[in-house]
Amino acid sequence: MGKSSTLNLGAGTFVLLGFAALAFLTTQTTVHGPHLGGSRSVYVVTAKFDNIGDLKVGAPVSMAGVEVGRVSKIDLDTKQYKAVVTMQLDSKFNDIPSDSDASIFTQGLLGGKFIGLTAGGSDTYLKNHDQIDFTQSAIIIENLIGQLVSSFTNKGSDSSGSSGSSGSTGTAAPTAPSSKPEKSK
Repeated sequence: MGKSSTLNLGAGTFVLLGFAALAFLTTQTTVHGPHLGGSRSVYVVTAKFDNIGDLKVGAPVSMAGVEVGRVSKIDLDTKQYKAVVTMQLDSKFNDIPSDSDASIFTQGLLGGKFIGLTAGGSDTYLKNHDQIDFTQSAIIIENLIGQLVSSFTNKGSDSSGSSGSSGSTGTAAPTAPSSKPEKSK
C-alpha cells in the first residue's frame, strides 16, 4: 500500500501543479487596467465596431507592436447598434494619420483582446475627440469553428456522392464533376 499511496500523492500533486500553472497563465494574459492618464498627457479617440468580442476596458492599444494607449470606455451606439470604444492615446504619439484603421486582435491563444492601429497615408493626424472610421471587428473563434465544421460536413456529403459516381466512370472522373453540376442547375 505504500507504493500506491505514494503514486496517488504524486498524481494529485501533479494535477494541483497543473491547475496552479493554468491559473498563473490566465492571470498573466488578462489586462491589468489602464496605465495611461494621471501623470501622462493623453488625447481621446473613438472607434465603432460591429463586434468587439471580449475586449475590456484597460486593454492595450498598440501600433507596430508598441503600446500607444489603452481602452478607457466601451459603450453601445443604440442607433447603429455598434460598440463604441473610447481610447486614451499617449500625447507623445500625436502623429498618427487620421485615416488609420483600428482592428481587434487576440494576445496569443488564450489571451485577452487588444486594439491594433495601422497607419494610413493622410497628412493630417488624429486629434482629441476624433473618430477612427476604418475598423475591423474581433474574430469570434466560435463562429470560425462553426463554419469549419459546417464546411467539412458539407464537403463530406458531397465527396461521398461524387466518389460513388467517379468510381463507376473511371477515366471520366475529372471532367464529370465540372459538367454534371452545371447541367443539373
